[in-house]
Amino acid sequence: MSAPRTPAALPTVRTALFRGNVVATPSAPVHVVLLTAGMGTRLGREEPKPLTVLRDGRSILQRQLDGLREVLGATVPIRAVVGYRAELVRDAAPDLAFSTNPDFAVTNTSKSLLRGLLDSGPGGVLWLNGDVVFDPAVLDLLQPHLLADESFVCVDTNVVGDEEVKYTLDDDGFVAELSKTIVDGLGEAVGINFVSGADKATLIEHLRACGDQDYFERGIETAIDAAGLRFRPVDISAYAAVEVDFETDLHRANAMLDGIDREAAAEAG
Repeated sequence: MSAPRTPAALPTVRTALFRGNVVATPSAPVHVVLLTAGMGTRLGREEPKPLTVLRDGRSILQRQLDGLREVLGATVPIRAVVGYRAELVRDAAPDLAFSTNPDFAVTNTSKSLLRGLLDSGPGGVLWLNGDVVFDPAVLDLLQPHLLADESFVCVDTNVVGDEEVKYTLDDDGFVAELSKTIVDGLGEAVGINFVSGADKATLIEHLRACGDQDYFERGIETAIDAAGLRFRPVDISAYAAVEVDFETDLHRANAMLDGIDREAAAEAG
C-alpha cells in the first residue's frame, strides 16, 4: 500500500503554492515542460509514446495533464516539446503551449529540454519525461520544494535498473552524478525534475553545450561540476512511478494504476 495521499510532513501553505492556486514565488509562477518529442522506438508504437493508452482509458499524456492540473491548479502553464508526429500530440492536447524540436530524429532529451526552457516564462520549470506514469501524490510531495524555488531531481531508491538513470550524492547530500553509466548508484531518477528560476540560465548554458545524443542529465551533471549548481534528490519511493520504455514497463504501469484505483476506492468507501 502506498503512503497517504498528502504526506504528514507537507506543510500547509496558505499564501503560495497549494492545490488550485499556483504561485511558486511572489513574482513568478512555476512552469511545466513535458518532453514529448521522441520516437519511442523501444515501445514499438506508431503514435508518439505519450499517447499510449493506459488501462484506465487515458493516454500517458492525459494522465499527466490531469494530475498536474489537479495538484498544481487548472491554470498552471504547461508546454509540450513536440517532434515525432507532432500533429498528433497537438491534436490530443490543443490547449497546451508548444515548442518544436525539429531535429528530434537525431537529437536526445538535452536538446528538447533546451527548447522548452528557452520558451518558458520567468521562474522555475518543472519538467517531466513524456512517458512517466505516476501517482499524482508525487506532486503533493514536491510542493514545498517548488515553493522554495529549489532545484531537484525525483529519485526512487527501491530499485536500480541497469538501463535507468542513476545518481550519487556529494558530502552535503545533493546530487553529484546523474547518468546511466554510474556504478553502485543509490537509486534511479524517475524523469520528474525541477530547475529553479535562479538556476535556469545556467542549466540552459550547459544544455547548449551538450552533444546531440546526450540526455538532459548530462547538462545537469556538467552544471553541477562546473558551475556549482545544487540539485536536491527528492525521494518519491513511497509512491508509484513508472517510466514506460518497453512493453514490460507498460504492464507495470497498468498494474500500478490498478493498485492506485483500488486504494482510492477503499478510501472513498
